[in-house]
Amino acid sequence: MVIDSNFYMSLALQEAWKYQGLTYPNPAVGCCVVGQNGEILAVEAHHKAGEPHAEVNALKMAYYKLTQDDYILALQDSIDIHTHLLSNHNNIFQNVQLYTTLEPCSHFGKTPSCANLIAELGIKEIFVGSNDTNKQAANGNLILSMNNCTVYTEIMKKECDALLYPFQRTLEKQFVFFKWAQRLNGTTDGGIISSQESRKHVHAMRDVCDLLVIGGNTVREDRPTLDARLVNGKAPDILILSREKEFDKTIPLFDVADRKVFIADNLEKINEYKNIMIEGTENLYKLTCKVVDYHLCYVAPSFGGDNGFGSTEDKFEILNLAKESQDIIMWMKRIK
Repeated sequence: MVIDSNFYMSLALQEAWKYQGLTYPNPAVGCCVVGQNGEILAVEAHHKAGEPHAEVNALKMAYYKLTQDDYILALQDSIDIHTHLLSNHNNIFQNVQLYTTLEPCSHFGKTPSCANLIAELGIKEIFVGSNDTNKQAANGNLILSMNNCTVYTEIMKKECDALLYPFQRTLEKQFVFFKWAQRLNGTTDGGIISSQESRKHVHAMRDVCDLLVIGGNTVREDRPTLDARLVNGKAPDILILSREKEFDKTIPLFDVADRKVFIADNLEKINEYKNIMIEGTENLYKLTCKVVDYHLCYVAPSFGGDNGFGSTEDKFEILNLAKESQDIIMWMKRIK
């Protein structure tokens, strides 16, 4: 059981990491639904705050696979999906297993309780990675156990806790991550590096982050906008880290509506925000490394440029590695 449990949970984890940085203020969560013969019925994740949770997305697709009832595919609202599943399941879930990276939620917030849904569908075995530390949503495992469900906990706990860590940090204080793009030869200069899809991914993270930190030299040289236009999202507030306070105010980032731009030679401003993204290269990396929780690197399959992280010798633990479009995307934690 241990080998199979880890295999199915690893599928849920891999899917969830695709949405890390996109679900704030919610956690990134993955779910895998497995049939009675061990077949994979669905692997899904939570995509965005306010939208269906990972368990609901997975149960929706598993239901379709088992019934071919394509009506459910058109349902996008979590309440509608819950209602359709509860009204039409006909006990098809009694012999399936559900694997989720995070304890199913117990409360009715923007979406109904996943724990109640799972229990009412008659699922008997649930495998959980991390326990929910958010008091408002916790105790889903208890609800399941009280409804004749067998709950196995701490499946791949270390890996699931690493996935959950950004959310936990926002509950406690704030989560800070450092993003950069580089080529195969390690260079970070010389124009656009990553693919269009990777840049859309970055813009989607800007859409949900509170504050974006950028270096003063980058602002002067690149004259960026630093918005989320590729996903029609909102632009985050900006902190320009610079000793020099004077900037050409015709640089596009200063002309974005509903945005605050701060210029400072320190990072005190980040204490007023919860979800902070830093975009930069070697110099900004060195200035901010003590406050960064995770690092996010896009590796493009190309050579070129002249400069990179040449004088930095830090080591990292890779938390997740995936290939999206043309680039390799790595979430990492610096080994201190």
